[in-house]
Amino acid sequence: MEKTMLFDGPENAPVTILLAHGAGAPMDSASMTASAKALAAEGFRVARFEFDYMAVRRSGGRKPPPRAETLNPEFRAAVVALGAAGPLLIGGKSMGGRVASMIADELYAEGKIIGLLCLGYPFHPPAKPDQLRTKHLEELKTPTLICQGTRDEFGTRDEVPGYPLSGAIEILWLEDGDHDLKPRKTISGYSAADHLKTMAQTVARWVGERLP
Repeated sequence: MEKTMLFDGPENAPVTILLAHGAGAPMDSASMTASAKALAAEGFRVARFEFDYMAVRRSGGRKPPPRAETLNPEFRAAVVALGAAGPLLIGGKSMGGRVASMIADELYAEGKIIGLLCLGYPFHPPAKPDQLRTKHLEELKTPTLICQGTRDEFGTRDEVPGYPLSGAIEILWLEDGDHDLKPRKTISGYSAADHLKTMAQTVARWVGERLP
């Protein structure tokens, strides 16, 4: 199935970010759109695409998300279809970031990407902290930035520091953020926009450290 993509940010941006969506919401969900626009505001070209099962849902189908690893070829195909001329960062929200993390080292070794960006990584299913999805992250070589809310039910700040993660992974913790990085303003003092701006500024700084 041909990939339709959404774009934000300047066409001549020095760095492009290719993002995939999470398991249950499409590429134009409120969360994905807000994240893409925040990154575009920092000067990135942001491309979003959908896995085929989500595209089927748009036409009235009720296709459930497949096992994440079966989507690896689709993400690789999206990288090819995008054909970014300059430095490329891949990643996504939740499952989209997880799929990207499974193909990142291969693409990084080939010089096709400069890093990996995960927005709310699903370290484990909600309420199932023993079912970790971190084995491949232990040996990850690709420079990686994970932006995670401290109360994300897929991996909290209390849980994640205990995982044996690769030294290539850096984590930006966003105070009181949930799986969409949204905080409760009355509790944290931060708004969702505050956290998205911090996320995007951190990505810009992090990417800048990796460019020649």
